[in-house]
Amino acid sequence: MTASITLDGFDLRILAALQEDGRLGNQDLADKVRLSPSQCSRRRIRLEESGLIRGYRAELDREMLGLDVLVFTKVRLAAHNRDNARRFAELVRRLPCVLEAHAMTGDSDYLLKMIVPDLKALSAVVNEELLPDDSVAQVQTSVVLHTLKAAAPLPLPGRAG
Repeated sequence: MTASITLDGFDLRILAALQEDGRLGNQDLADKVRLSPSQCSRRRIRLEESGLIRGYRAELDREMLGLDVLVFTKVRLAAHNRDNARRFAELVRRLPCVLEAHAMTGDSDYLLKMIVPDLKALSAVVNEELLPDDSVAQVQTSVVLHTLKAAAPLPLPGRAG
C-alpha cells in the first residue's frame, strides 16, 4: 500500500513547475508559485523527503547519442511460476537497452520499452538474449516509427487535461 501525503494548491504548483523544469532554483521556483523562498524550500524538502519527488535527472537526446531505434516488445513467459518470473526479472535487469519493463494483463506477460542503436543491435538482443533464455516462450517486437508524445508530466489533481 502506498503512503499518502496531503497536498494543497502550492504543493501542486511546485510539483507542476518542477515537472516542467527540474533545474529551477529555489528563488525562481518561489517566484513561479508565489511563495516566499523559505516557505518554498520547506515545502520542496517535505515533498522530497516524503518520496513524492523521487529525484531529478537530465533528459538526453537519444538520437544524438546514436540510439536511433525505439521498440516495444511483448514477452510471454515459458512458465508462470515464481522462479521463472524471477529469472526473467534478472534477465531484464542486466540488459541496459531495456528502459522500462511492465507486467501486463492480456496476451503477453510483460511489455518492454527498449532502445538500441540499429536493427542489427535489436536482432542481437532478441535472438541472443531474450529468445534463448529459458524463462521466455515468445517475443513480439514493434519498432516505433514516430513518437507523438513522450515523457509527459504526470496529470496532477486539479489541473485540466
